[in-house]
Parts: sequence; structure tokens; C-alpha cells
Amino acid sequence: MSQKYLSPYEHTCLRCEQTVYQVDKVGPLKDFSFFHQGCFKCLVCGSKLTLRTYYNNQQNQDDKEVYCQNHVPKTGPGTLDGMSVGIKSALAAPRTNHLVNDQIRGSGKGTFDVDAIGIKTALSSPRPYETDSRNRESLAGKFDASALHIAHGIKATKLQQQYRIQYAERTMDEYLDEDTQRSLEMRHRAEEDDLYRQFAKKRTEEETNVNQQIKEEWEKELERLTSRFQHQMNIRRKKITTDEEKVLTVRHQKERKNLEKNMTVKMDKKKESLTRKLLEQERIATAELVEKHSQEMLDLINEKRHELARLEGVYDYDDKDGYVSEELVPYPTHPPPPIPPLTDKVEIYSDPRVFSELDQVAINVAQEDQVTFTELVRLLIRDCRSDVEKARALFRWITVKNLNNMTFDDNLNADTPMGILRGIKHGTESYHVLFKRLCSYAGLHCVVVKGYSKSAGYQPGVKFEDNRFRNSWNAVYVAGAWRFVQCNWGARHLVNAKEVPKPGNKSKSDNLRYEYDDHYFLTDSKEFIYEFFPLQVEWQLLKNPLSLRDFEELPFVRSLFFRYRLYFPDEKNKAVLYTDSTGAATIQIGMPIKMTSCLIFHYNLKIFGSDVDSHEGVSLKRFVMQSVVDNIVSIRVHAACNNSFLLDVFANVVTPQEYLTGEPMKFKSVGKFKIICEDLQTVMVPLPDCASGEWGPMKAIRLFGLIPMTHKDALLFSSRELEVQFRMSRPLADFMATLHKNGIDEKKLSKCVSHSVDDDFVSFHVSSDKQLLTHCCKYLINVSKRN
Repeated sequence: MSQKYLSPYEHTCLRCEQTVYQVDKVGPLKDFSFFHQGCFKCLVCGSKLTLRTYYNNQQNQDDKEVYCQNHVPKTGPGTLDGMSVGIKSALAAPRTNHLVNDQIRGSGKGTFDVDAIGIKTALSSPRPYETDSRNRESLAGKFDASALHIAHGIKATKLQQQYRIQYAERTMDEYLDEDTQRSLEMRHRAEEDDLYRQFAKKRTEEETNVNQQIKEEWEKELERLTSRFQHQMNIRRKKITTDEEKVLTVRHQKERKNLEKNMTVKMDKKKESLTRKLLEQERIATAELVEKHSQEMLDLINEKRHELARLEGVYDYDDKDGYVSEELVPYPTHPPPPIPPLTDKVEIYSDPRVFSELDQVAINVAQEDQVTFTELVRLLIRDCRSDVEKARALFRWITVKNLNNMTFDDNLNADTPMGILRGIKHGTESYHVLFKRLCSYAGLHCVVVKGYSKSAGYQPGVKFEDNRFRNSWNAVYVAGAWRFVQCNWGARHLVNAKEVPKPGNKSKSDNLRYEYDDHYFLTDSKEFIYEFFPLQVEWQLLKNPLSLRDFEELPFVRSLFFRYRLYFPDEKNKAVLYTDSTGAATIQIGMPIKMTSCLIFHYNLKIFGSDVDSHEGVSLKRFVMQSVVDNIVSIRVHAACNNSFLLDVFANVVTPQEYLTGEPMKFKSVGKFKIICEDLQTVMVPLPDCASGEWGPMKAIRLFGLIPMTHKDALLFSSRELEVQFRMSRPLADFMATLHKNGIDEKKLSKCVSHSVDDDFVSFHVSSDKQLLTHCCKYLINVSKRN
């Protein structure tokens, strides 16, 4: 008798007893049984079944067959005894009534309370369907979560609220072997090859058509030009002199050259226009194909996840009654609808250093080239234990890879290292499309969101009336909610290195540091909306969505604004401000209290739409007063003339030691504002020409520990005599004070200011016989006889 041996990858169909291969397999199901897809039908009625609609016989544990809901054998009415419900051993256990605790069970016969059966806590907890007393009258006909089959949604909410203690997800190797995933990828790659061949064919055909059109037009114009020349020569043939003939010939040759030049320019413009048109079509076709492939890859991963869950009962998930275990919340099979997250990014992680090991893996992987997406993604997520970590690994790989500066071999094909990035090479695939593709290989739901962005070249107040600022980004479903990812804006470059190390060359790796912008990973929707406006309102992920006009009016801020946890004390602050009757406008920015000792600000003022930063020879910076009181930065701008101005606000975190070295400091923009002065009624006087930057005592506090005892504001009003006093919180060696006034030499004012030290107090004395405008320790002092 012969016996059939099967490889570990082959199984037998329970129904037809023929070999089941990977591409046609359903299972493993009950007792590790398998079916062909065509055999996966109800044993009674033959109706086609799916993993969501099949049932097993619960009466007979030896029955491995599958049934539909109508024909699955059900337990009838009958009698129940100890054996039938498996509690014989419990009934046979010795009685323990002689050990009754009166604190738990009452002494009376047959009495018990909620504590006796351990349900006091459950009874005192609010029910899922309970509301406050104001809505109790509408409770009739209400159902709980399980009755409505929304237990999974309830668990997803719980996941958002308690993400920090969430489960460790199974690794992909446990439920999907690499060969199966690569096999699907190869099929996808074949479809991509066919698409790229279509692109190349169409480009060749269109270029041939353009060349033919230009050639025909060139021949017609040349024929017309030659005909005209011949006509002129025939008319003058009898009377024309040799010199006149030369003139006509030279003119003809010049016109021919001009025609050739014009036709060449025309052809180049047509080709450029055609290339843009074709590239846009190719990008759309590529995105559609990636969408299709991503869904197929997700379907494969979900199928394998489901098989493992059924086989091992990992999730204890039952499609028939919507039950989900209390311990785990499985990643959703289908993408949930876009709704605002219940938790902020800071509740997922507050310090990017928690991903330091994972980030280093992405950096290491990025220094090598992979042949397949399957290989790439598995290298990136092999140590990931949650969906957040998977998304992080993919994000960091893209930001490190710096795809914009990559060079490709002209002979690059799909089967070579870097062939996976040929879409980047041809310009048909972008960061957000690539991120979506990578997410599908990792089993994550990801969408491409299209809309407007305040990107390079944008200025506050600009209207989004055309396609100039159209952009795309991603939303990925992690930590129980949709969250934004902008890989393109998050990408940064190598620093502390003159060149990128070649694959395999590790000699410079210790000297490299990869910069990136963490703000654009899982960005909170309330912050994301300052820079990005989706065309579909639901993808704002906001409880109160904004209109396009609202988006245009929002202050124009950059990621650093949120990294430093800055905010606007006045929530009605807008990108465009109008000066008041005095020609002034004030912008206030709040910062965390803990940042006041290290965060410094700077500014720049220009005529809007130009690089002009002066008026009548005076720097526009002298029309700006920046001061800090407590944790509020105030920037007051006085218009020098009727015009529109662009105010750029910068910030940086420094230590006192760094500040005092005198080394140039690098400031980065946190926001820009447009200031419009329509009717200037008062001639503005520039501030005294002195060291630029912050006014008021905060710098003295921050750098030297000088505590102001008499004046805390930057603007002082006084009589001819003024004393400004500080307390030294630490010993200081020496002091010097100077006065500045427009149009007066600093040396002439030196006799008007002095200082004295008494114990740990230092006092600065200012006196004057004339009305003057000065500043001391970055104070602005308005001295007049009236005061």
C-alpha cells in the first residue's frame, strides 16, 4: 500500500482529500484542517463560505466540517446534568459550609449580597449605555455595545486612552513566511514592469509625434521663406546689382537661422509641456497601481493574522458575536473611518529618544541596498512590537535615505538593488506614495491625503486660488487612531560629514549624525492644520473643521513653533495684522515657564514682497521692540511708512555659557506675519541705534542672574533723574552702562549715567538736563520735564 508524503508547505483538503497549495488554501481551521477555496462550502446546502461566515459543529468535537449559520448543528432543549456541562468534579468536591465567613455570607438561610458572589464592583460601575439623569428618559430601547456588534470600536477607544500599556504585537515571521510575501511582491513587480513599459512606449510615441509636427511646421515655414526669397530675386534679376544680391542672400540666411532657432525653442517648450503632462498621468497611474497592490498585500497579511488568531486563540476574537477579549485589541482588518484621535501625540511618546534603538536600525538599513520591499520592510520591523514602532521604522528609513539626492544607474532594472526605488528615479513615485507602499508590507493602514500646504515660497496672507501650493501627505492608523505623517518635510540630511558613506564603507559611520524633524511624525491634527489643509474635510481630523479661509488666516508658523511648545495667548491672532492709529501692531507669543531661562528670540523686518530691509537709510529693525515679561514675548512693530511689511520671528535654545562666548548664534524661523499700514498719521522715530535684539531685564536675569528690583518693563517713563536697581543673585565682577540717543554721540552722554554697588545690589543712575530718548540694559527710557 503506497503512502503519500507531503512537504511542510502542502496540506490535504478535508472535503476532496486533494493537495491544497498556498495560493488556493483556506486554513488552518479546526484541528489544523484545510480546504480549497472552491471546497470551502456548507456541507449541507453547499453555499460558499468565508472566514467570517463559516461555523463549526459545537456538539461533536470530532467533526471538522464547516457549515453556514442556518445549517450548523445546534444544541437542543434536553436536560442538563453535571456530566453534560463538565462540572462533575466540582459537584463531587467536599462541602465547605463549615468554613463560612460571616463577613461575606449572612447567617440567615439562603441569603446573600453582592459581595458574596464578587460582583459589587461590577454593579457599582457605570454601564456602557448609562447616561446622566438629564437623558434617562430616552433609555428605552437602548442596546449595549455587544448587542450592536461595536465591541471592537469600544476597544479601539480604550486602546487610544491607554496606549502606553498596550500589548506587544506578534512579529510578522510568526504568521507570514517571507517566501509567500515575496511571491506576491514579484507578481506586483511584473504588473509594474508592464506599466513602466507602457510609460516608455507612450513617451516615445508622443515625442515622435512632437518631432513630426515640428518637422512639418519647419518645412512649411522654410518653404515659405525660400519662396519669398526666390520671388524677390526674380523681380530684381534684371536690375539687381551684386551688392544688392549679397544683401538679400545675407538677410535670407539670417531669417533662416532665426526660424531654426525659434523652431528649436518651440520644440523644447512643447517637449517640456508634454513631459509635465505625461509625468502627471504616470504619477496618477502609479498611485492607482500602488493603491491596488497595497490593498492586496494588506489582504494577505490580514488573512495570515486571522489564521494565527484562530489557530492559537491569541486574540480570542469571534466574528459571529463581535466579542473581543479584554486583554488585547487586534489591529483592524479594514481601515476605520477618519475621526479625530482621542489622545495626543505626547500620550504616545513625549521624547523621541524612546525610539533611539529603533532609529539606529533604520539608519543602518538605509546605508545598504535591498532587492525587494519584502526584505527591506522585514529588516526594519523585525524588532517592532507595536504598530507605532512599525510606522516609526518606516518613517525614519525614508527620512534617512534622502531620496531626493540619490543617484541611479541608467541601466537600473527591477531585479537589482535599488530597483525598488525606480519610481523615485522616474519621478512617478513620491515620498507619500512610497510610505503607503511600505506600510502595506508592514500590515498598516495608510492613506494619501491631498490638499494645500504652506510650503516653500508661501507668504502669510497668500490666497490658495490655484495649484501653486498643492501637496500630499499621509495618514497612518496607529495607536487606535488615524495620525498624520509628512515624510518629505520630516526628511533631513547628514551633518558632521563631507560626504555620504558608500555602502559597505563603515569608516565614517562614527562621525555621522542624521538630522530630521520629529514634528512631522504622528503630528497632532490641531498642529498639523496650521500648515496643511486637506481637500476632504474629514481628513482634517478635527472636531471643529476649518474652512479654507480660516486656514489662510491662521498664523504662518513652522514646526519649531510646536517643538518649543509655543502658543498664542490671543487665540484670535492671525497671519495678517493691521496697524492701529499710531502705526503700531503687536504680536505676542507664549512659551512654557521652564523655557524662559534658555529660549531666546530674534526678528527681521522687510518690505513685503522684497528684500528691502531699510527706510530712508535706517534699518527697519530699529522700528521693532521685542521684550519678554514672565513667559510672554511681545514684538511691537511701528511702521516706518505706509506699506506692507514681513516680520520673521526666530528662536533658539542656548545656555548662558554659549551666549556669553560671543560666537554667532543660529536662529531658525518659528513664524512669519504680514503687517499692513494703510494710513500712517504719525511720523515714527526709530529706536536708538544700539545692540539689536531683546529689550527689558529678562536677558540680565537669564544670563547674569540680575534680578530687577525697580523696573520690570522694557519701557520706562521718568523725570530728569532715574535710578534702576538690580539684586545680584550671584557675585559679578564689574558693570558698565552707556546711553544712546539718535543724533548724539555716545561719548557726550557718558557723563549722564553712572552706577554704584552696595552689598549685592547694583544701581544705575541716569540724569539729564534735556529731553532725550535712551535705553539702559535694554530699557527704553523716555525722559521729559513733565515727569
